[in-house]
Amino acid sequence: MAKRDYYEVLGVSKSATADEIKKAYRRLAMKFHPDRNKEDPESAEKRFKETKEAYEVLKDDDKRATYDRFGHDGLKAGAGGAGGFGAEGFGDIFGDVFGDIFGGGRRGGGPQVFRGADLGYELKLDLETAVAGDSVTIDVPTQVGCESCGGSGARKGTEPVTCSACGGAGQVRMQQGFFSIQQTCPACKGAGTTIADPCLDCHGRGRVRKTRTLAVKVPAGVDDGDRIRLSGEGEAGRNGGPPGDLYVEIRVKPHRIFDRDGSNLSCEVPVSFATATLGGDVELPTLDGTVSLKVPAGTQSGKVFRLRGKGVVTVRDPRQGDLFAQVAVETPVNLTAEQKEMLEQFEGSLQAGGEKHSPRAGGWLDTVKRFFERISS
Repeated sequence: MAKRDYYEVLGVSKSATADEIKKAYRRLAMKFHPDRNKEDPESAEKRFKETKEAYEVLKDDDKRATYDRFGHDGLKAGAGGAGGFGAEGFGDIFGDVFGDIFGGGRRGGGPQVFRGADLGYELKLDLETAVAGDSVTIDVPTQVGCESCGGSGARKGTEPVTCSACGGAGQVRMQQGFFSIQQTCPACKGAGTTIADPCLDCHGRGRVRKTRTLAVKVPAGVDDGDRIRLSGEGEAGRNGGPPGDLYVEIRVKPHRIFDRDGSNLSCEVPVSFATATLGGDVELPTLDGTVSLKVPAGTQSGKVFRLRGKGVVTVRDPRQGDLFAQVAVETPVNLTAEQKEMLEQFEGSLQAGGEKHSPRAGGWLDTVKRFFERISS
C-alpha cells in the first residue's frame, strides 16, 4: 500500500512552519496513542507510527527538503522511516515532544552542563573620562573554578563517581500515565556524578568565590546607561559548562559645571549686572579649555548662547555636539552705603525714562492691568 503524503498525515500545508508541524504532531500523537484507544489499539498504533514517521522527516530541514523534491523515493536511501515502536519507543517519543513542557532534560541524555551566570557591574565615571575614554580596572566578586580540585569538586587524588540513580546520564525518566517524562536527576542535579570525598576548599561545589581584577576598555563617548560586554568574564560554569558574561553598566557622575544631553553640553554662565547692561566678554569653560563669549549690551538673564562644535562626540555618532551657555545675571550683594546711594540714583534715572529702559516690565504691568480689568467686569 502506498504511503500517504507526510503533510497530509499531519494535516498541515507544505508551507507550514516548524512550530506548526510540531503542534500538529503533538495533537495527533495524543489522539492516536494506544493508551488512549483501548477499543482499537492496533489501528491506533498504526496511525501513531505513521504520524511519528511523518514528523521525523518534516522536522528535519534536510530530510524535508529531500522529501519535497523527490517524495518518498528520495528517502529510501536514508533513515526516513520510523523504526520499531515498543513500549520504550512510545516513552521516548513523548519524552522528546513533551519534555520541554514538564522541564525534561536534553534529548539524547548525558550529564548536563550549565553555563555560568552573567554578572553586572556598575562603573562610575566622571564626565571627562566618559567623553575621552580610558582603560580602567575593576574588582569583581564572582564564582571561579576551584584550583585545588580543577573544578571537579572531589578531593585532590580522588574523582567523582558515577551517579547510581541515573547511571551517569544526569537525567531520569518518570512515568506519569501514558507520558514518559525525562527530568534532571535529583540525586546528582544533572551532573551524572556524585562526590564521595568533597574538596576541602570548595566543599564539593567545584567553584569558589573570588574577587577578580579586570581591565575594562572604556570607548570614547560613552554615556550614562551604556553597557560594555566582557565575554566569558562572568561566573564559571558547572559540570564543564562555559562561563557567563560580565556586563559593565556606565554611570556618569554629575559634573560641577556641565550637564550632558547626548552629544550636547549645557552650562550656566554668571554675568555681572554691568556686563549684561553694557556688553562685554566673559571667559566660558569648555572640556577643551576656555573660550571668550561676547555678551551683547542689554543681555537679559536666561539668554542662551549656542557655541557650535564645543560639545562632545558619542559612541554612536562621531559628530561633535554643541555647548549651550545660559546667562545668569548676578544681583549685587553686600553693598556699601555709597554703592546703595549710587544705585538709588541710578534707579531714579531709569524710572524717569519710563518703558524705554525696561520694556519687559512695562509690558508685564500692562498685562496685569488688563487681567484685573477683565475679572472685575
